[in-house]
Amino acid sequence: MLTKISSSFFLIIKTINSKLLFFFIILTLAFSIHTLICYANAAEPPSILIIVFNAPEDLEISMGSVHTLVKAKRTDKLFESYYTFYSMDIKTAGDYTIKVATGNSSFEISLDKPLKYYNNIYTLDLKNQTLTPGKSLVRSSVLVSARVIFTLLIEGIVFYLFGYRQKRSWIAFILINLGTQGALNIWINGASPLQSYIILSLIFAEIRIFIVESFAYLVSVKERNSLITFLYVIVANFLSLVAGGYLITKLPI
Repeated sequence: MLTKISSSFFLIIKTINSKLLFFFIILTLAFSIHTLICYANAAEPPSILIIVFNAPEDLEISMGSVHTLVKAKRTDKLFESYYTFYSMDIKTAGDYTIKVATGNSSFEISLDKPLKYYNNIYTLDLKNQTLTPGKSLVRSSVLVSARVIFTLLIEGIVFYLFGYRQKRSWIAFILINLGTQGALNIWINGASPLQSYIILSLIFAEIRIFIVESFAYLVSVKERNSLITFLYVIVANFLSLVAGGYLITKLPI
C-alpha cells in the first residue's frame, strides 16, 4: 500500500514538474532584481545593532572609554532586545570596545575593524560572553520557518474553502508556496531588525509574488476553472499580505 502511494506521489510530481520549472525560473528572476534603497527624509539606520535574546532588564551595553562612554539605545521586541549605536555615537566613543554590564557581572569585547558605515549586525551570547557578526542561523531558521508555516496555514484554509480537494492540486499548492514564501521570508531575514520601511518593501514583494503565483496556479492547477483559480490567488495573497504585515510588526525580523 505504501509503495503504491509513494509511486503515485512521484508520478504526480513528475507530471507537474515541467510546468513548475518555468515558475521557479520566474521566481528566481523576480527576487534577483534588487531595487535601490533611498534614505532621503528617513531616520539614520543604526551603524551597530546588537541582538540579545531574553535580555535582562538591567542589561546595559556601552562603547568607549571612561570619559567618552556612550550607552546603546535599547529596543525590545517580544523575546529579543536590540542595542543600537549610531555613527555619531561611534565618533563620540572613539574606539570599538563594547562594554556589557548586567547585575554584578561585566565584560568587554573589542570589535574587529574596519566596520561598514551602516548595518553592522551582531548577536550577543551573554552566557558565553561572545559577540558574533550577523544573525544566529538557528534564530533565522526558526523565524523563517514560523512565518512560512503561518502563511501556508492561512492560504491552505482559503485553498480548501475555494473547493480544491484533489491531491494533485494540493501538491502544486505546497510546492508553489514553499517556493514563493520561502524566497520571500529568506529575503525578509536579510533586512535589519529595525528597518523602518519593511512593510512598504513587503507590499512590493507581494505584488511580485502575485504575478508569479497567478501564472503558476493557472498552469498547474486544473481542478477548478481559471477564473476561480485566479480569484483564489487574489484572496490568498491579500490575506497573506495582511498576515505577513502583522507578523513583521510582532515577530523579530
